[in-house]
Amino acid sequence: MPTLSEVAARAGVTPATVSNVLRNKGRVGAATRERVLEAIAALGYRPHLPARALAEGRAPTIALMVSSIANPFYPEFALAVENALRRKGQFLIICNTDGDPQTGRAYLDQIAGTLSEGVLVMNANLDFDDLRMTQVRGAPVVLCMWERPLDPPGLPCVSVDFRLAGELAAQHLLSLGHRRIGAIVGSKVYGIHAARYEGFVDAMHAAGLIAGAAPVRYAPDTTQGGYGAALDLMKSHPDLTALFTTNDLPALGAMQAAADLGLDVPRDLSVVGITDIQLARESRPALTTVAVPTVEAAELAVDLLLDLIKSPLKDVVEPRVGEARVCVTSLPRLVVRASTGPAGR
Repeated sequence: MPTLSEVAARAGVTPATVSNVLRNKGRVGAATRERVLEAIAALGYRPHLPARALAEGRAPTIALMVSSIANPFYPEFALAVENALRRKGQFLIICNTDGDPQTGRAYLDQIAGTLSEGVLVMNANLDFDDLRMTQVRGAPVVLCMWERPLDPPGLPCVSVDFRLAGELAAQHLLSLGHRRIGAIVGSKVYGIHAARYEGFVDAMHAAGLIAGAAPVRYAPDTTQGGYGAALDLMKSHPDLTALFTTNDLPALGAMQAAADLGLDVPRDLSVVGITDIQLARESRPALTTVAVPTVEAAELAVDLLLDLIKSPLKDVVEPRVGEARVCVTSLPRLVVRASTGPAGR
């Protein structure tokens, strides 16, 4: 494998100049930069990241911790993070915890501050005390897409108003004349989707409908979870004309369940989700959903984390609620597609 010195010798410059070109730092003339890039291409040189981290006293990578890489939303978010980091000259490490706190703690111990300068956390089922200790050890942490902007977690975060997302989804169904609406929540009762369901309930109450008018099922945040919950709801409440789901995957499962029961979507049953993953656009019928600003959230999270790396929080040991930095994205927006229509039965 060619070395930095060999690239420098071929280009007729110093190793420091090659390093400046690779890191896009320092003053390097256009002609010199071109010679260095040609030498890199000719020799097939690739930077040795551990050596670079040792020399600079910092790792050029950021870790993104997610609960399940099998969930299509997380690769979409990871791609947005990677694009934002690449523009900043950084690399991305993806850590899949599979929803296991012990796996998450192991990643924090082994990666944070060594292989990565900082950590982005996306619904990885990690204890906040573990995240604060990671900050104490010198690796800043940012929570991604925190679901309650008015209830900050006491850690740096990027927040999305998911309660509003639930409200928008319910208002859409109500505007179509639906009153017998079932709800599928893709988490436990007080889990990460609770705010979305609260927004749905708010809209139902505002329309003068009592809570009992909206039977609810709690299920895994998967297509299969939505399928099973929808079957249960529609068999128990055959008069339902619409289903609200707190995420797109359960919504897609609900549409599959409706098809297996011989129901037409949306003529017999309207279905709405939240997030707007790629599959929502590609399903048939295409899924009506409330889109959240995924790319914006990723870019804000990257900017916040890199800023914290440069200027760490002063009170990382015991930050008081409200003192940690919170960035709020633009508002969710309704995207109407073919899975919702007027109440017809």
